[in-house]
Amino acid sequence: MIRSAVPVRLRPLAVLAFAAVLLCAPRLVPAAGASTIVDPAQVVSARVLPGWRMADGHRMVALELTLAPGWHTYWRAPGEAGIPPSFDWSASTNLKAVTIHWPVPQVFDIGGMRSIGYTDRVVLPLELTPKTPGAPIALRATVDLGVCDEICLPAALTVSADLSGAGAQDAAIAQALTRQPETAAEAGVTGATCSVEPIADGLRLTARLVLPPLPGRELAVMELPDPSTWISGAKTTRQGDTLTAVADVMPAKAPYELNRAALTITVLGQGRAVELHGCGAG
Repeated sequence: MIRSAVPVRLRPLAVLAFAAVLLCAPRLVPAAGASTIVDPAQVVSARVLPGWRMADGHRMVALELTLAPGWHTYWRAPGEAGIPPSFDWSASTNLKAVTIHWPVPQVFDIGGMRSIGYTDRVVLPLELTPKTPGAPIALRATVDLGVCDEICLPAALTVSADLSGAGAQDAAIAQALTRQPETAAEAGVTGATCSVEPIADGLRLTARLVLPPLPGRELAVMELPDPSTWISGAKTTRQGDTLTAVADVMPAKAPYELNRAALTITVLGQGRAVELHGCGAG
């Protein structure tokens, strides 16, 4: 079974808050006072952009999500007040793996809680690895999303596409690929160290990154591949060229040893982001 889920464990309070909102959804009260049921199909729609066959035999396609005005959905690490998207590709044929190339998301502060995601229209490039290179791929996917405005709704979408031949370059996919976070080298990162110290229910992780400032307010997001290990939202500060991010790591089981090489750190700024993989001891 081919599934793509984001390795993020939500803070328990955030889960309860989101669940409470879902319980009172799907209902909006318009000015006239009459209640109206909100159909998720009127809030978000999805389609596959068929893209092109790459030189290495993979295929670059995209999932295009279109949201109603004022609504947003979530990035792979949704923050304190969101739910990560999940993707089930298991009904597809001739499909070995799917790699999602995430564009830089936005940061939202809603009701004192922070979330990370996308508004309006988002194109998620998908790099498909076929089991048999050159043979057609029948892409069949179920996508589970959270979508929010004044209320939040769960949305389950199904998409399909029969992909064969060389295809053609697609400007929307190409543009989305240029909107990915910069690598450490591209952003001028010259140092990345992480230190840990024990706390009552896990570890406190402190990352120190030496990189030029990004525009706007900076926010660091830390991720680990193991979805059972929860990482809190990071407190992010800057002094000169050094950005410091502090987060709590709470594993499902003890004893626990943090694998620094498996850590992904993304620094988000206004319209730009930097993604680093691994950090040295510090």
